[in-house]
Parts: sequence; structure tokens; C-alpha cells
Amino acid sequence: MFKRTKYLFIIIALFSSQLVFAQKSARLSQDWEFLKQDLGGIWEAVRPVGLGNPESVPLWSKVNLPHCVNAEDAVDPDVNYYQGPAWYRTQLAIDNPYKQGRTILHFEGAGQKTDVYVYTMKVATHVGGYDEWKADITDAVAEFKKTEAFKKQFKGKVPISIRTDNSRDLEMIPSDLSDFNLYGGIYRHLNLIYNPALSLDQTFIKAEVDQLGKIGKLSIKGRFYNPDKVNDADVQFKIFDPKGKLVLKTTKKLSNLSGDVDLWSTEIKKPQLWSTESPLQYILQYEISAAAGNYKGEEKFGFRNIEFVEKGPFNLNGKRLLLRGTHRHEDHAGVAAAMTDDLVRTEMKMMKEMGVNFIRLGHYQQSRMVLNLCDSLGILVWEEIPWCRGGLGGDVYKEQARRMLTNMVEQHYNHPSIIIWGMGNENDWPGDFPEFDKQKIKAFMKELNDLSHQLDASRYTAIRRCDFCADIVDVYSPSIWAGWYRGAYTDYKKATEDEFAKVKRFLHVEWGGDSHAMRHSENPDKALSKIKTGGSADERAGDASLYGGAARISKDGDWSESYITNLIDWHLKEQENMPWLSGTAYWPFKDFSTPVRPDNPVPYMNQKGVIERDFTKKEAYFVFQSYWTEKPMAHIYGHTWRVRWGDEGEEKMVKVYSNCTEAEIFLNGKSFGTKKRNSQDYPAAGLRWNLPFVKGANIVKVIAKKGKETVSDEIQFTYQTAKWTKPVKMTLTKIDQQADIATVEAKLFDANGVQCLDAINWISFGLTGDGKLIDNQGTSSGSRKVQSYNGRAIIKVHLNKGQSVVSVASEGLKTVFLEL
Repeated sequence: MFKRTKYLFIIIALFSSQLVFAQKSARLSQDWEFLKQDLGGIWEAVRPVGLGNPESVPLWSKVNLPHCVNAEDAVDPDVNYYQGPAWYRTQLAIDNPYKQGRTILHFEGAGQKTDVYVYTMKVATHVGGYDEWKADITDAVAEFKKTEAFKKQFKGKVPISIRTDNSRDLEMIPSDLSDFNLYGGIYRHLNLIYNPALSLDQTFIKAEVDQLGKIGKLSIKGRFYNPDKVNDADVQFKIFDPKGKLVLKTTKKLSNLSGDVDLWSTEIKKPQLWSTESPLQYILQYEISAAAGNYKGEEKFGFRNIEFVEKGPFNLNGKRLLLRGTHRHEDHAGVAAAMTDDLVRTEMKMMKEMGVNFIRLGHYQQSRMVLNLCDSLGILVWEEIPWCRGGLGGDVYKEQARRMLTNMVEQHYNHPSIIIWGMGNENDWPGDFPEFDKQKIKAFMKELNDLSHQLDASRYTAIRRCDFCADIVDVYSPSIWAGWYRGAYTDYKKATEDEFAKVKRFLHVEWGGDSHAMRHSENPDKALSKIKTGGSADERAGDASLYGGAARISKDGDWSESYITNLIDWHLKEQENMPWLSGTAYWPFKDFSTPVRPDNPVPYMNQKGVIERDFTKKEAYFVFQSYWTEKPMAHIYGHTWRVRWGDEGEEKMVKVYSNCTEAEIFLNGKSFGTKKRNSQDYPAAGLRWNLPFVKGANIVKVIAKKGKETVSDEIQFTYQTAKWTKPVKMTLTKIDQQADIATVEAKLFDANGVQCLDAINWISFGLTGDGKLIDNQGTSSGSRKVQSYNGRAIIKVHLNKGQSVVSVASEGLKTVFLEL
């Protein structure tokens, strides 16, 4: 057995579909030190430290990779997130087994600018936080190994220092005006690779098939990494079908190894097709033999036919497919952009289980693992470069955009899931430069569009929200936010039809609205009475602000889960009756951090997700499931609605979101009848009942049937009939403890001791003692400053097996303390 150490190199077979894996590779995850500031110079990273010297500065901390500089401060309610230099350092035992081999550092993503040093020598610089890149450290390592420092100070190891920098820079994309954080750090995997002198750096597999699926045409090109100018090599190819059966093989001699080399063109009769329901992939294996050594690799690819019909829907393999989509930011509670493989896998599986068959990766190239999962799960992809907001910069700015587009297309070229390359987002949003010239933006958009088609003629191009560039790209998505930034959600279909008529190919990405998890309402649509309807449903400058301007739900609504489920329910109902619609994508799947929303109920969070930043499902998740999935499910709205309210004897609506054909509801053990599902019977597809709750405790249960299968769901809550006035006091109580983690809850009451169930007061938690608040998570239950939901707020405390005093404060109310 091999030992699991950082320095052991093992032969691996990464099923990567973009950058070819190396013959020998290891992830550099452990034994790193981190500094969240700049250095006076590279010498400070490598000079002799320790040796009992208490005055060694600066002070480094130990971390593992991936690591994000802004893991917590991105959602700290009291500070802006850090934008500036940070350093990482380690020492590696480097011993390349190949004669004249190349030693490579392979970055899967680091933000936003990165410098790499071997000892004191800078060996590479990269600008761009989202594309993959490599630093060849071969020569620098060889030079360092000749020094006394290598033998004495570093005892046979090589010091590697890496500087990342996410400082504000107007000549860099994306803009700091963007509605997401520009994270810093080495927040994706970093690999140490040993290559022979000749290796295959990129493969480009073009797999084409007609709509009938009769003939699969395959053409393979390669780009070699060949710094020593090796002239001759043999290459052997093998192709395996989705079941692992060898279907084709060939061997070729190569003499021209420069540029993009045509390696093999062939055909496969009646290929097995990749689809969202059956994402079948073939495997290409190759071995390159040369005097410099052998190099092996493996790639996955798939055959599928895609078509956005002009003035019509989307077809996959000759049949209409309604794109049921969402969006993803690379962001998670406690780690920000540095999501582990398990976290990424969990998130993508949750999307698929919600019924997603399409995703727009906003607003930048994402990790190879995300694309691999889209391939294997059957999720079609729109991936885009981060030209997002702010206008158009100068030559440096433009060159970065060209480079990142080229890298994205080339690195992800082989993924069957990708159908669209995105050129930009909200490019009609000015602000970074004194000049905002639409014609110059349009000219550069055309340049990028032409470059994309040159790099990959097999896929479509698209942008979202830049009307004066709508005629340039293949597919256009306008801004339609019916029921949130403009109008009512009932305006959705008319607004969509109007926009559809303006463009050649239409796809609606970004719709929805914010919801504060665990906040519920007995009258969620109340604010709609103030809203002007029947007009435009787009988003305009200032609409995201919680202050000023015309009435809009984003400002005047209650931000309840009750409202957003109504909005989503209406949209999904309407989308079923648009035969011309190619599809939509809800914005986004998961709440994410943003520097431009400090006043939101969870500060610095965009709360439009259907799950929270820690994977906690909101009620909206189940609305999508009820429309988009086949596996029987039933969900009663309100699992976190602890207390409902109203008059004694008043009937209150209960909604069940289900994909079953019929459902029966029970209140406190008594049946209140069976109803059949009808997607056009709004709300809840007809599965709604008006029930006479009793004062105090209530239990609601549903039993739903689909064919021979039966599913059920149950909720418990209290029904409060007492009326309340304004909050005048708080309580703080421990409501749960699991191991060393306690959960405390603050509640708001009026002068008569009645809980104020519509109170939205700001709550601030504090702690002194041995424990620590589990805060800066960007969730409704993981922020020390948060707006209350139905007159309460909770947070968890890590007790550290000691004693602590937790406090809760709210403006105008007496601070309350609780000893734990």
C-alpha cells in the first residue's frame, strides 16, 4: 500500500475533460502557511525563521488548500471584506523521475492575480481568478538545488511562495461593481506535476452527430508541451463506449509537434447519445511514446445534437427540451470560494434532485469538477467569462477578456454538457470609467463573439442584459424580474412574450427574488397593491436598493418565503404553457455573498437562493421539485413556520407542493378531503385547503399518491390568536444542544407578553467566555447581526467545553444575557 503523504506521487486517472492530466501528479493540500497582508519583499517569506527567535515577524498561520482569504470576512456584518495581497508558502521535496522532465505547478483557480516564486526567483504571473493555468518551475528548481541554502537551510526541500491579490483594479475583470465578491486566495486545487519532456497539454475532441443519431463524426486535435523541441513521437488511441467496450483504436507516427496538431478523424455508427436523462460518455485513452519518455492520458466526451430554433424552443437530439435551469456561484458558508470536492458534489446533486437540467455558471469559468459533474449528471451548461458590469476598460482590460475567453473555451472544450459560451453579463451597467461608449462596447462584444465562434463553431454564444448588443450574439437573455424589481409576477408571461418578439433566439436567465429563510407571512402578497403593473419588468439602476424610488417588491415586500414561493409557483405554471420557450434559469440556486448588499436581512448576502449558503433548503426548493421531478414527493409549506396567527375560528390556507396526482390532507387527525393536482390551478397546483386551526398546538399531515406509490409529510405548529403591538422586550433561551454545540433563540414580545410574529427588528448576538458564536456563515441562523424572522432569531454557539455568557441586543430594547 502507498502511504498518504503530500510528497508521494501516484499515477492518477482524472476523468478531466479539458486540461489533460499528467503522468505523475499530487495535490498540494497540506503543510501550507498563510499571511493575510503583503510582505516587504520575497526574502521575508524565505529567510531563516524560528530557531527560537520570538521576534520573527510577520506571523504566519497554518492552512490547508484550497483556501480562501475571505472565508469569513465576506459576510462579517461590521467590516468590508478584505481586498489586497496575501501570501502562501510551503517547502516541497521535488524529484522529477523523468530525464529532462518538466516540473509544473498546475493552478485550477486562484484569485485574482497570482505570482509564483521558487526561493527568491519569480517564475510566473497570472491575472484572472477563474481559469486554469500552469507554472513551469523546472529551471528555477534546478538553479536552487545548486545553492547552499538548498542543502543547509532547507535540508533538501524547495521553498515555494505564492502571492495572491484581489485588490481593486479597474483594468481587470470582473468589475468591483459586480453583485458578488472578487475573492482572494488559492481557492481551488493546486497540483504538482511531473511530465516527461514531451507531453500533451490540451486535447480538443469534436464529437458531432446529426439529429437522427446515425453517424458520429469524431475529430481530435492536440497541443503539445514541448519546450525541448522533440521532433518525433508515436501515439496510440483507444475509444471505449459508455459501457467500457473498446470500439476503435489506432496508432500513428507524428513528426510535426508544434501548434495544434490534427491527430485523428474517424466515425462511429449509431453512437450512444448524451442527454439530460441519459448522460452517456465515451472515453478516449492515448499513449504518446517518444525518446523523452511515455505519456498517458484519458478524456471523456459525448455525442449530442443541440439546436436553439430561431423564434422557437431548444432541441436536444432532435426533440424539444424545456431548459429548466438555475445558476451557481462558487460560494459556501465558512469557506467562501474554497469549496471542497464533497461540498461541490453535494451542491450539484441537490440541483439535479430539484429537477434542474440546465445551469448558467455565473459569472465566470468554474472548476473542472463542476463541469465534470454536469457531464455525468446530465445538466446542460451556459458558461461565461467575467466581463461583468462597469463598462469597458483599455487594452490591458480587453486583453484579459480575450485571454479568459480563450482559456475557458479551450479548457472546457470537450464537455458535452456545455451548449453556450457567455460573452458577458450586464454590460450596459456603467460606472468604472468616465466614458461609457455603447458603440465601443458593441464593437468589443462583436470581437469576443467572433473569437468564440473561431475557437468553437459548434456552440452558441450569449449574453444577458445588454439590449444594444442583443443582435450580436446567437442567443439573448433580457432582464425580466416580474414581481420583484418591476411589476407583479402576473406580468411575467406578457413581458416574456414582448422580449421574445425582439430577438432571433430567446432564453430567459435570471428571475426570482429574495427570501429571508424562516420568515413567513399570512398575507405575503399585500405589497402588490402598491405596485404598478402591465409595464416593463426589467431591473434598473437602484432597484436593488432598499431605499428610495418607485414602489417595488424588492423594497416594499416582506421578503418572506411565503411570497417567493407564490412568485415561483406562478412562473412555473406559466412556463408550462409557452411552447415557443427555450427555457429559463432561476437566479440563483444558493444564497451567496456580495459586497453591494450590506443592508439585507442577512448582511452582505444575496438571498435569492432556493437553499441557504449552508445547503439548508428553503420552501422554494420544493416548489421546483413539484413541477420538475418525477420521483413522487409531497411537501407541506411551512416546516420552519413555528407559529401561525389569525382569529379564532378563521380558516387558514395550507398549501402542499407535490408532483403526485392527488393528495389528502389531515388536521389533528381528521381528514379534510382529497384534491387532484392541476398545474394550472394556482396556487400549489390546486393542492390547497382552508383549514380551521385550533388555538394552540396543531398537526397537519398529507398523504399523496402517484400511481401505486404513496408519500406523506407532516408539520406541527402553534396557532396564536392573541394580538400584539410593538416589541418592547426580548428573551434569550437555549432551545437545543448537540454535543458541544448549543442553539439559542431570541424572541420579541409586546408589553403584554405576546410574541410579535411580524417583527423584523435587527438582532445582534454577542458572547464572552470560553465559547464562540458560529457566525459569519451568511445564513439566517449563522449571523451575529440579522433581521428577525417572525419575531425571533437563532444562532449556534460552540461551547468549547467551558462557560460563556451570550447576549442579544436590539435598538430601543433592553439587552438580555444568558449563561451557558
